[in-house]
Amino acid sequence: MTINSEYCYWYFSGALSHKFCDDVIARGNEEKEKVALTGKFDNTSEDNLTEEQINDLKTQRNSNITWLSDDWIYRTIHPFIHEANKRAGWNFEWDYSEACQFTKYKIDQHYNWHKDSWAGPYDKPENKNYYKKIRKLSVTCQLTDGSEYEGGELDFQPRDQEDPTLIVPCKEAKTRGSIIVFPSHIWHRVKPVTKGVRYSLVIWNLGYPFK
Repeated sequence: MTINSEYCYWYFSGALSHKFCDDVIARGNEEKEKVALTGKFDNTSEDNLTEEQINDLKTQRNSNITWLSDDWIYRTIHPFIHEANKRAGWNFEWDYSEACQFTKYKIDQHYNWHKDSWAGPYDKPENKNYYKKIRKLSVTCQLTDGSEYEGGELDFQPRDQEDPTLIVPCKEAKTRGSIIVFPSHIWHRVKPVTKGVRYSLVIWNLGYPFK
């Protein structure tokens, strides 16, 4: 377990068993795939997107996803989130995890620079688990070994600008079973996959805004 690049992210190398990774992949593939959207299309069904909107979307993000909320997944990963939050010194207060996003990156699929946090808190008064909360900690779990695909690198950009000298490659994300925890306001990307398929699991963890 190690912190990297001045608290940009914390990683646990190969922490998840191969069986766990296989089970998540099998579970994710049981569900019907959806086109991954961005916040720009948050309230839009993929079936209602125009060709122009689809092209615009795929310039920024191109991947396939399913949503998982199985308790056994959370039970396995939550202890690592708590430990990273404490040992990195972030000490963010959070109390709820969104649905897990099982993501498949096939050839030429990618996700350009983005951050997971929104401009403001969730405005969902009908759901107390979300209402007035923000994304504080993001988690990505590497389900595929780096030898099974090419490209698909995870990079971080600690500042709000694309400066090549500030890009932090997350080499640890290539190891199967690795868990990467990072503050949701950190910019990051997944570069295009050029061979094979990359599977990952993403979880966003919520709490009330910082004081």
